[in-house]
Amino acid sequence: MFYGAVVWDPWLIVAQIVCLQCLYYLTLGSFLSILVGTRVSRLSLVYFFDFVAVTTSTITGWCVIASFLFSSIAGAGYMLYLIERAKKCLDFSATLYVIHLFICIIYGGWPSSMTWWIVNGTGLAVMALLGEYLCIRRELREIPIARYRSNV
Repeated sequence: MFYGAVVWDPWLIVAQIVCLQCLYYLTLGSFLSILVGTRVSRLSLVYFFDFVAVTTSTITGWCVIASFLFSSIAGAGYMLYLIERAKKCLDFSATLYVIHLFICIIYGGWPSSMTWWIVNGTGLAVMALLGEYLCIRRELREIPIARYRSNV
């Protein structure tokens, strides 16, 4: 992406949101299948979207929490390649988690568990801050310029 003048491209923004959301849920599904799938007989959408599954009272609940936090770390890495700008990381992270909140409300009702809010708030903070850090590191790298000496 060229870092010159900012061009308003809503289709690019929508495509980035869709890609980031899909990658986040693919990663969450992978972590849930590894951490939770070995503990339960049947893995379902309850672990993705129902706030009841995010609990600290069982080992399975802790595995769900770990899956969400690992997915937010992976999401920061995805933003490094999809978003590429540090100042956009908070916007895209917040959008991802607001969409996740809406899906959770449709699936299981308003999340009344304080654990759910803490886990998703922490995931939002981790994804935004780590994504900004990674993007800033990339933006501040030196541009390699090949220097050729003339034989004059």
